[in-house]
Amino acid sequence: MDHVIRVDTPAVTFGQGAIAELGAIAQELSISEAMIMTDAGLSQHPALAEINNGLEQAGIETVLFDQVRVEPTDQSLMAAREAILAAHGVDGIISFGGGSVIDTAKAANLYSTYPAPFLTYVNAPVGEGKPVPGPLKPHIAIPTTCGTGSEATGISVFDYLPMQAKTGIMSRRLLPDHAIVDPDLLASLPPLVLASTALDLLCHALEAMSCRASIERAVPAAPGLRPMTQGANRWSQPVAASAIASFAQNFEGAIQGDAAARGELLWAAYLAGNAFGNAGCHVPHALSYPVSGLVRDYRPQGYPQDEPMVPHGIAVVLNAPSTYRLIGPHAPQLHAEMAGLLGINMTGTPVSDAGEAIAGYFISMMRAAGFPSGLKELGFTSNDVPALVSGAIPQRRLLDNSPRQLDAAAVAGLYEQALAYW
Repeated sequence: MDHVIRVDTPAVTFGQGAIAELGAIAQELSISEAMIMTDAGLSQHPALAEINNGLEQAGIETVLFDQVRVEPTDQSLMAAREAILAAHGVDGIISFGGGSVIDTAKAANLYSTYPAPFLTYVNAPVGEGKPVPGPLKPHIAIPTTCGTGSEATGISVFDYLPMQAKTGIMSRRLLPDHAIVDPDLLASLPPLVLASTALDLLCHALEAMSCRASIERAVPAAPGLRPMTQGANRWSQPVAASAIASFAQNFEGAIQGDAAARGELLWAAYLAGNAFGNAGCHVPHALSYPVSGLVRDYRPQGYPQDEPMVPHGIAVVLNAPSTYRLIGPHAPQLHAEMAGLLGINMTGTPVSDAGEAIAGYFISMMRAAGFPSGLKELGFTSNDVPALVSGAIPQRRLLDNSPRQLDAAAVAGLYEQALAYW
């Protein structure tokens, strides 16, 4: 048993107007020429001019790359890498956007600093899982959504097109050096985008709290071999609990347009990112990856309409109710604690039913936010379950972090249940 934990988290500057401190933070990191990475949808955001002005006033040159793909792929990551290489003098990265932008910046920073065949750093068994060789360029992450928590993790997730499923790269070296978390940036977030990312934060926090305990892992042969997502531990548990409680108190107000509630969710997303960045996620995230990769013709409101896509948050949340129904009885007291954090009244309800109560909570939040009723609304049927299972089983980083080990038959059962919840 491993009685040691390691905590990795970036510096953070939080609060309304925090973006005004970008120039000073970039100077502290000795950045002289920064590439600002964002997506086309944010290229006209008013804050982008403030970012440019702040850096220029600090004497820092800027280069803009606004072609980040929403839901990035292996190909789009390499396009971002080429943009960094073409800019020559870039010695720092500013990512301005949601998880897609921040994750793209992490991977592009890596491959531009230490060029290698693409699968070199990708998580095993999909890739080789080799360690990042050394430090990367300074990276300042500025999130514009309240859910992914990517500004607090060393994880980059993307669609690997040859496999038609998501996978990722994970390393402490990928952690942003500084996160600027400014609630003012959420003002124009479309309702479904806000709901999708916020429910993703809830999944992050619940999965971090309910995943395999760190003490169950073997002592690593060397300290550097201890996995970054080491399992639930004494640091991640209270951080995740705080994020869960904040979500429950603020989600409904946030989707109704309450600016203060949105700001609280943004902070909760940062907390949840720290929790799962050090403990890990498990089944709902593993099952989400092939859902996004095998997308048919789903085009959600508020997202780019030029091609079908299943946003990460929707793909994860649709697999959460079935998961908690299954794993809740495995750790009933813990799930009862999580239900209490969500404000669920368990009076008269057996502790063994806490997982069912959490599933019901998810379904009610999904309905309130206008989510699809299940995978069928995304275009999937029972005939697609074998392909979905084939995409989920290789996600060992996540499935092996589950508190209950699942075989292919169990995963298939979860997908079948997720086809329709109402």
